[in-house]
Amino acid sequence: MESSPRQTLISALGNRPSAITVSTADVPLCDRREWLQDTIRREYTKVEVQPSDDGDLFNEMTFYPWQQLRLSVVRSHALGINRPAHEPHHHGQDNYFGVILLSGNYLLEQNGRETFLNPGDMAIYDATRPHRIKCTCAFSKLIVTIPRPMLRDRLAGVEHCTALRIPGDTGTGAIAANFIRTAAQQAATLDIKQFDALSEHSLDLFTLALASVRPQDYTLSRSRSLALHRVKDYVAQHLANSTLDTTMVAEGTGLSARYINDLFHDENTSLMRYVWQRRLDNCRRELLDPNYNGHRISEVAVRWGFNDLSHFSRAFRQRFGCAAREVREL
Repeated sequence: MESSPRQTLISALGNRPSAITVSTADVPLCDRREWLQDTIRREYTKVEVQPSDDGDLFNEMTFYPWQQLRLSVVRSHALGINRPAHEPHHHGQDNYFGVILLSGNYLLEQNGRETFLNPGDMAIYDATRPHRIKCTCAFSKLIVTIPRPMLRDRLAGVEHCTALRIPGDTGTGAIAANFIRTAAQQAATLDIKQFDALSEHSLDLFTLALASVRPQDYTLSRSRSLALHRVKDYVAQHLANSTLDTTMVAEGTGLSARYINDLFHDENTSLMRYVWQRRLDNCRRELLDPNYNGHRISEVAVRWGFNDLSHFSRAFRQRFGCAAREVREL
């Protein structure tokens, strides 16, 4: 079996989004199951692949980098996927997967819940926890790979939302699904900055749709959820203030500093770490936005509360794996 099947780089002329497409069509029939299982384990999470009984295994995946997210387009024949309990995972695969079914049928099981998706419907599942996917006929779908901290920052109790059907024919589910589906369809017509600018909007819409199915009795108490929302809202309003610290947040929200950090401990972070992450996210978004091309990197950093530019540079590289000027040059 070839250790590295052919990868096709898709890139329009000019500064267009690029993508990698991999397909079982480039692999001998007898090696396809092993290749597909290895590819999914590398690109998504460690699973076992179960082809249909007829042995007609076909799967094609196209990956678009999408700021801190990744958008995948998948076409496949009937297939089963199973992640057993107690499987280790790579730190870089600590993600939620948002699924939008385009065609076919789709059964998703996780955390004792089972949901059936119709074309247009959405759902999420936790890449690090046991799950099962069963598609009994040919299907196509979009997958939005979302780092756990990003989704957790936006929606308290997100861990209780896995394997819940978000209807794609009405309400916020329809808006979110149509927006993300259109972004995938139009990727080749957009330049990189335009395509990347859609990433944040897509995540916001997806989060809004996910909130519509969140259980009302999830473990995080209603009072703690409201308190956490109040803190994050206060931070968002004062993020550009370089003097923002724990004391200021505590006084502004009427909550104790200890209680605030306890709230963020539930999300495996701290208040100030959350503040720095949101500042860096806003800086990166502006550096990618053509509307801010005339603004120096130092101006963007100061605007979002960074007074020490050397600290900003180190923190930016640590969070995104590249220098701020490299993002500006994309």
